[in-house]
Amino acid sequence: MKNSTNLNEHYGLFTATTMIIGIVIGSGIFFKSDDVLLYTGGNVMLGVALFCIGALSIIFGSLTITELSLRSIKQGGIIGYYEEFTSKRIASAFGWFQTFVYYPTINVVISWVCAIYLFSLFNINATLELQVLIGALIFTFIYVLNALSYKLGGYFQNISTVIKLVPLLLIASVGFFWKGATPQIPADITVITKSDVGLGWLAALAPIAYSFDGWIISTSIASEVKNPKKNMTLALIVGPIIVLFVYLMYFLGLNQMLGSEYIMSTGNLAINIVGDLLLGSNGFTILMSFIIIAVLGVINGVSLGSIRMPQILASKNMLPNSDAIKEIHPKYEVSLKAVLISYFITLFWMIMHYVTQKTGVLNGSDISEISIVFSYGCYILLYIKVLNMKRRGIIKSTFKGIICPILALIGAFIILFGSIITNPFYVICFILFCSFVCLIGYIYTRNKK
Repeated sequence: MKNSTNLNEHYGLFTATTMIIGIVIGSGIFFKSDDVLLYTGGNVMLGVALFCIGALSIIFGSLTITELSLRSIKQGGIIGYYEEFTSKRIASAFGWFQTFVYYPTINVVISWVCAIYLFSLFNINATLELQVLIGALIFTFIYVLNALSYKLGGYFQNISTVIKLVPLLLIASVGFFWKGATPQIPADITVITKSDVGLGWLAALAPIAYSFDGWIISTSIASEVKNPKKNMTLALIVGPIIVLFVYLMYFLGLNQMLGSEYIMSTGNLAINIVGDLLLGSNGFTILMSFIIIAVLGVINGVSLGSIRMPQILASKNMLPNSDAIKEIHPKYEVSLKAVLISYFITLFWMIMHYVTQKTGVLNGSDISEISIVFSYGCYILLYIKVLNMKRRGIIKSTFKGIICPILALIGAFIILFGSIITNPFYVICFILFCSFVCLIGYIYTRNKK
């Protein structure tokens, strides 16, 4: 077995960038656009403004994290940043949260959405139980793919990222100049008209945070990126800017084609008619096929990061039985024990996702949205660290050392506040649960010699 310190540098700048774009641009923008419009009362320009606010967290957050990546000598991406710039115990706390909550909750929800899209493609009216079962089979396949061949996982990430941009850019480019009449809302669907929502638009920040999340996952492969200080820095700058541009063009194009009332009324089904408008009678099948590949790319990117988390923690002795977990298989060049740990945790959260959807306790939200909100709260520590580095003269640039972290902090606090008001009781309960997981990781490493 190889030791964890001998990881090869497999990935270049293109893969690091496509991993950011591929994870961030995925299912969220396709099935969260109607949520944004509902919370804004159908006000398209307010929705655009909120996307820009959400971008504060990803663009300036990534620029701020870049200052740490340039100065870090620790392996493990963001876990290494916490270890080097705060403490090993805090790094362990955040690592436990990412391993046991963040990655798996995102993975199960996206896999579930992918299953829904598959049933939609074949016009099958599936039960929640069948959706969850197929979702579990989907992420199982992706786990096997990445465990057996890191090259296949990387190639699939690159290809799926390019493919997923096709429907987005098509809708963005054609829809932006669309001059046709907006479609009629089907008679069997309740019409939702534009309205004044007051401060209710703040709740739109939760689905927007979901749509933008994922960029930090790319740091989990930092130690496997060629020339990481250069390539990861460029990827963390270029990737988020591309994401914001694509999102704004898609959101505006979709509203130009369908109208906000049609999107609000039909919800996630709004995308179904776009294919027919653009490509004719078979347009829905073609467009949905592209979207499914796009979502599979997200699952692949999240899984690629997730299976490495137990190994990263084990390499730093932050997990029980670390010596066994951190061993890298000489053929597959990944820790198979880490893969199994990540897989069974994800399987557990798929069951929990089924329970929350069946009972409706999250009031239209899902477990991944809440864990994403908590993660933004965790990044605040790193943003403050960058401010301190500027104060101590380690960072010379005012833009990089003050403006970027302050804007990243503002974006993080806005998302935290907006998300909590969507469902105060359960969001706060889940945040407390995430804090408890962090506490376990903190105590475990504190008690280690």
